[in-house]
Amino acid sequence: LFPNSKMLDELVYKAIIWGFPFLTAGIITGAAWANYAWGTYWSWDPKETWSLIVWLVYAAFLHARITRGWHGKRAAILSIVGFLATIMCYLGVNLVLSGLHSYGGS
Repeated sequence: LFPNSKMLDELVYKAIIWGFPFLTAGIITGAAWANYAWGTYWSWDPKETWSLIVWLVYAAFLHARITRGWHGKRAAILSIVGFLATIMCYLGVNLVLSGLHSYGGS
C-alpha cells in the first residue's frame, strides 16, 4: 500500500526542499504587500504568526536533515509537526482565530 520507509523519507525530504523556497517567497512577498497596503511589514496577525511557525519548523527539519543527518523517525516526527502547523495555518486560523487574514467562521 505504501512505499518502503526509506523511499517515503526521501519523498518527504524532496517535498520539503522544493516547497520551502516557495513558502519563503510567499512570506517575503506577503510582507512587501503588507507594507505597501498597510504601512507595516509585519503585524503579528495569527496567519502571519502561524506562517512563521511553519517556516521555522521546516527550516529546523532541513537544518537537522542536512547538518545532523536526521532520517527516519526523528525526521518523520518533525515533518508531521510541520504538516500539523500547516493545517493550523490554513484551516485553524480561519476557523478558530480572528485576525486580518481570517476568512471563514461566523
